[in-house]
Amino acid sequence: MSFGSRLTAARQAYGPLCVGIDPHASLLEEWGVGDSFEGLERFAEACVEAFAGHVGVVKPQSAFFERFGSRGVAVLEWLLQQFRHTGTLTVLDVKRGDIDSTATAYAQAYLDDDAPMAADAVTVSPFLGFGSLEPFFAEAERNDAGVFVLALTSNKEGPEFQRATVADGRTVAGSVLAQLAALNAGASPLGSYGAVVGATIGEAGENLAINGPLLVPGLGAQGGTVEDLRRLFGGVWDQIVPSSSRGILRAGPDPVALRASAQQVNAQLVSS
Repeated sequence: MSFGSRLTAARQAYGPLCVGIDPHASLLEEWGVGDSFEGLERFAEACVEAFAGHVGVVKPQSAFFERFGSRGVAVLEWLLQQFRHTGTLTVLDVKRGDIDSTATAYAQAYLDDDAPMAADAVTVSPFLGFGSLEPFFAEAERNDAGVFVLALTSNKEGPEFQRATVADGRTVAGSVLAQLAALNAGASPLGSYGAVVGATIGEAGENLAINGPLLVPGLGAQGGTVEDLRRLFGGVWDQIVPSSSRGILRAGPDPVALRASAQQVNAQLVSS
């Protein structure tokens, strides 16, 4: 099954929520496990127990694992492997972007089904030009994986590039969204190539109907509300994957409490 098909099935089975797996130093201390490699291991184990087979999507942020060096990367590899075949999809948040053979190597590292760090999807940056992402799309096609391209992010610096206009008068974000829509044309029930659109951007001002998933970070602790999601994404509600990390993870370290926190947010999204 394509990533778009698997994502549709996961949303139907568990709800639209994506849990961000972000082991911030402050969070590890708050959990009482310590900002250490041992604390990272305990964090990862709790997240797998809490969320595998209970939420549709998780999104590990690679940087928070990488800061512990090779041992931290090994924990990330373990975590990704533990979620495989559980019904919970993984979106590895690495925001990579490069050209030619380097982009191909990144794509193989994260999207090749046999790679140690294989995920169901990956986040990428189009700053070097949308065409530079072709190796990611090609690798995703070979492995029934997904790609999420940064389009309209919530950080205050984002509009400097994303709202700038290109030669045909469209914004950079609008151009990215239009090219994703072209890649997803004809896909059913949903294309596999998505966009990252923040929950706190205020107004989209662009056509978000790309026939592909919209990864929406910023729900919860970053200020995004379910009402914001309805206002921004009402016309494409069945395509969004709202992501919350700290708002859910603060319920830890007890896996039962973590799972209940995620299920509560999912219930709010489904009933809204």
